[in-house]
Amino acid sequence: MAAASLPRLRLPPVAAAMAVAAWVLAAAAGWAAAGDPPLSPKGVNYEVAALMAVKSRLRDEKGIMALWDIYSVDPCTWSMVACSADKFVISLQMANNGLSGTLSPSIGNLSHLQTMSLQNNTISGVIPPEIGKLTNLDALDLSSNEFVGDIPSSLGQLTRLNYLRLDRNNLSGQIPVDVAKLPGLTFLDLSFNNLSGPVPKIYAHDYSLAGNQFLCNSSTIHGCSSMTAMTNVSRQVQKAKNHRQLALAICLSVTCSTILVLLFVYWLSYCRWRLPFASADQDLEFELGHLKHFSFHDLQNATGNFDSKNILGQGGFGIVYKGCLRNGTLVAVKRLKDPDVTGEVQFQTEVELIGLAVHRNLLRLYGFCMTSNERLLVYPYMPNGSVADRLRDYCNGKPSLDWSKRMQIALGAARGLLYLHEQCNPKIIHRDVKAANILLDESFEAIVGDFGLAKLLDRQESHVTTAVRGTIGHIAPEYLSTGQSSEKTDVYGFGILLLELITGPKTLSNGHGQSQKGMILDWVKELKEEKKLDKLVDRDLKDSFDVAELECSVDVIIQCTQTNPILRPKMSEVLHALEANVTLAESSVELNREPLPYGGPYSFSVRQEDPHDSSSFIIEPIELSGPR
Repeated sequence: MAAASLPRLRLPPVAAAMAVAAWVLAAAAGWAAAGDPPLSPKGVNYEVAALMAVKSRLRDEKGIMALWDIYSVDPCTWSMVACSADKFVISLQMANNGLSGTLSPSIGNLSHLQTMSLQNNTISGVIPPEIGKLTNLDALDLSSNEFVGDIPSSLGQLTRLNYLRLDRNNLSGQIPVDVAKLPGLTFLDLSFNNLSGPVPKIYAHDYSLAGNQFLCNSSTIHGCSSMTAMTNVSRQVQKAKNHRQLALAICLSVTCSTILVLLFVYWLSYCRWRLPFASADQDLEFELGHLKHFSFHDLQNATGNFDSKNILGQGGFGIVYKGCLRNGTLVAVKRLKDPDVTGEVQFQTEVELIGLAVHRNLLRLYGFCMTSNERLLVYPYMPNGSVADRLRDYCNGKPSLDWSKRMQIALGAARGLLYLHEQCNPKIIHRDVKAANILLDESFEAIVGDFGLAKLLDRQESHVTTAVRGTIGHIAPEYLSTGQSSEKTDVYGFGILLLELITGPKTLSNGHGQSQKGMILDWVKELKEEKKLDKLVDRDLKDSFDVAELECSVDVIIQCTQTNPILRPKMSEVLHALEANVTLAESSVELNREPLPYGGPYSFSVRQEDPHDSSSFIIEPIELSGPR
């Protein structure tokens, strides 16, 4: 059955390629039908086959999967796909893309998958039980689709699952006990389906079952028996066509519902009125999705009573402490300052926005604490600090971040910003993209942090106007002068970040004379025209860089930092250009030949240079807000 059993025929290259393509397509179709992966022939990535099978079952009217290629040996550059450092697919982000059709059982063969987000599409059919094979899955969101049938009991095998949303579908049947008993589940949402039967004990800290009218409480025998009796009576009334009793029941239901709604509105108003008058020592209890609510005492103990020895950094909105929870988990605790003025607004913004934004390259909010005079946010601890820190570090006389790591950091940061701009609903503007706000996990994967300056971008507006906050030298000209920010504000900041990755921190702070005059972007353009871009690279790298990647990156920097925001590319265009160039450079190394010059089909469309773009806004950095 393996590739070794295939007869070795000498075929022309075109015929051979067609034969391999036919084999893989047939394998993908058979795989989707049977639900079990076949033995892949030598050279065929089984994850490519799985993803192509998923693509074959979905209707993609927007063409977002158009570049998914059966001939590819590496799906890591595909849209909506993210991979680990070992080149395994770990994330599938396909939300809000107008997808329909059904979900292929082949999804169960992406054995390294950690995050799967398919919410807000119109995907129908049953939820494949094969998802239960994804033992590394941490977050699964299939909400707001048209899935039918039972909730697969195999989901109870996902022992690492932390976040599960199946709400707003047409699911029926009972809630599987194994799913309810998942030990690591912190958030479960099964609301607004057609679930029925008794409700098992649910171990998740936060969960919602609203909108399932046929569910009954399993705590008493009469709960479910009453439901059965009511159903029988309802059927008798329908058979007898007793319109009078039915109308009376409807009137009573509407009346009771109205009373309940009024009581809820009154209770909500009372809670909001009471919130500012809570005791200074009492934690204010409220639920925010799957986030963990800590007491102030818990975070005091975790940080050694906020000992100055545990300070990781200080920003415009507070101090960040390293902490250790009782279970041994290391966290970063951000203690907001002045909560009575800006702290409450800042707290609400960060909790609501960061709690909803879940992506491999975004800093995920772990929990929060709120008292009448304290606002604290809890994040996962990033062992490698920020990009700004590591750019100044050395290991055995060499920079901690070599050229390859710097390019991967640029890709990760671009993917995170792309998610904020084009996959969040509503969109999110970061407004302070800089090296100090790009954190690094244990694998040096870029994690975009500090949404303290983020603002929601309304569907009908292309920009928002706020008080200017950020780091001068990284702020777009239009934002600095008018206070108007848009996605293009972040694009400008990304261009400066990419420049800092190439030059190192010394050039921007106290290096080349051009930098001291605030004209480093003009200097970059001069070096490009003179074909002396090697002078731009961090001297500590000692010529250990890829020429093609350097040329591509400089082109991206020039496009991103144009004075006119309309002329700047979107983050999706930036990411495509960077990904294409990295792929090209890797291919060149494998073929032992010189990298091709940047350009052609691998570059985004070159925008006309702004006639007023004669100087840059790069001056000495002045901190208006700091990193976490």
